[in-house]
Amino acid sequence: MEIIELNTLKEQDIQDLLGLMEVLDGSIKVTPEILKAAAEAPETHLFAAVEDGRIIGTASLCITRHPLGLKGGIEDVVVSPEARGRHIGRKLMEHIIEYARGLAPIELHLTSRPSREKANLLYQTLGFRQHETNVYKMSL
Repeated sequence: MEIIELNTLKEQDIQDLLGLMEVLDGSIKVTPEILKAAAEAPETHLFAAVEDGRIIGTASLCITRHPLGLKGGIEDVVVSPEARGRHIGRKLMEHIIEYARGLAPIELHLTSRPSREKANLLYQTLGFRQHETNVYKMSL
């Protein structure tokens, strides 16, 4: 298994990513065009865990520049159900953290539903601390 950054997507990559996005949140309609735009966006770094030519996990790092400094949002961390239990999520997260170190100083942020107990524990073991805040959402 290797972790690579996806800047362009082949048809198989798109199919693998569509499957992973369905696992992550089946209520959101993700299209090949959305995936291609994310992979090609300069502020988005789409990382994939690849094994035998197939994407079995993914996570993205979205970089934004703010008046208070550089921030990175870690988004859409998901591992194929068949590949779980092999620390692929940890490896993806460690890869993103190392990548972000090269951009330092930077502040990394992520959110995770409380029901994702294993994911929340993983983030804590990697050094993330829960931040007391309110999260607001508006879909346009």
